[in-house]
Amino acid sequence: MEKLSGLRHLFMTVFLFNFATFMVIPAITDVTMAALCPGRDECSIAIYLTGFQQVIIGLGTLVMMPLVGNLSDMYGRKALLTIPMCLTIIPLAILAWSRSRNFFYAYFVLKTLTSMVCEGSVHCLTLAYVADNIPEIRRASAFGVLSGVGSSAFVCGTLSARFLKTSSTFQVAASVAAVAAVYMKLFLPDSVIKDGVLDRAILEQKPCVIHLDGESAQDSPVFKSMPSLDDMLSLLQTSSTFTKAAIVAFFSNLGDVGLHTSLMYYLKARFHFNKHQFADLMMISGIAGTISQLVLMPILAPTIGEEKLLAIGLLFSCSHMFLYSIAWSFWVPYAAAMFSILIVFAPPCIRSIASKQVGPSEQGKVQGCISGISSFAHVVSPLAFTPLTALFLSDGAPFNFPGFSIMCIGFASMIAFLQSLTIRAAPPISNKKVGNCSYTEA
Repeated sequence: MEKLSGLRHLFMTVFLFNFATFMVIPAITDVTMAALCPGRDECSIAIYLTGFQQVIIGLGTLVMMPLVGNLSDMYGRKALLTIPMCLTIIPLAILAWSRSRNFFYAYFVLKTLTSMVCEGSVHCLTLAYVADNIPEIRRASAFGVLSGVGSSAFVCGTLSARFLKTSSTFQVAASVAAVAAVYMKLFLPDSVIKDGVLDRAILEQKPCVIHLDGESAQDSPVFKSMPSLDDMLSLLQTSSTFTKAAIVAFFSNLGDVGLHTSLMYYLKARFHFNKHQFADLMMISGIAGTISQLVLMPILAPTIGEEKLLAIGLLFSCSHMFLYSIAWSFWVPYAAAMFSILIVFAPPCIRSIASKQVGPSEQGKVQGCISGISSFAHVVSPLAFTPLTALFLSDGAPFNFPGFSIMCIGFASMIAFLQSLTIRAAPPISNKKVGNCSYTEA
């Protein structure tokens, strides 16, 4: 607990940032529909535009996440956190000013551009920060607590959105995002990796190659330390466990992104949900996830291991997607949201398994790699599932099954579950490095 209490400024930063970003989610569907298809409950243009945005953001983050993670190993987590936390404020401020069609298009463009840097980068960097400060044996629990803080922010944000007017929602979100950036800059100390590995890299601003005979070479410029395809492949080849975790991360995110892109439009067309119902649904999911990550996961992770927790989370993930797809009444989505009490095990377990496969000075790189792979799912998922969602919610559907696309999304999550069953606990690779900073024999 002493180690976790030392992360209190990180937890507060994560809470404020997630509060600002999550509280606008229940309102954004209504804002999009009002700008593009006023007075309608089904709008193919809105669905395709949302899918297109996810593809562009995914392509950007596919490049940026490994780069952000790798640079944070050199220059520190705090320096890299400053960028996405400041950029996030801009699109929120636009809708805080007005939600007319022209302002919505301005928001759409800037949100797309800023999210290419911001989407997932705060999560990636905070995970690396936790890995810097928490020993391997307690890392899964710590990642769970970090996710629990994010879930509690999700609950508070959606609860606020439930009772605020749409205009006030974006105004409060923009203000809290600004407070989060200032708080992080003033109070969050930077990571200090053991043996000063990060400190040396920051001071010298050069990658290092350390030989076992005691000699070192530091003659490469900074830009050569940026991740290349070879670096990514080397990282994926560090162990079969890491490779399997990367595959699970891809298919898990393929399902999660598909569900996120499709679910609200599906519920709006099927049961006429609006901002209030979306907020209620998210609060149920968020409360269940918060309790699980802050209470259950710290108890279960050391007892049964993150490999089993990962499989449990993914099993319930695909199950709740199937339940959404066949929802026969308005209360079924609320019942499906309760599955979050077990679904939330999966993401921190994937990150913990991956983090144990590299040394302490490459936590940014490994989290960036997993985030980059997840970003590739952000590209593939909208391309695969957006047309299906639009087709089966339209009058021209080949057969009457509005939830067909969500059932297909559930099968993607099932692939992740089946792959997770092959992951076995392996000795952590704590004394081995890949890419630009590597130990080599003389």
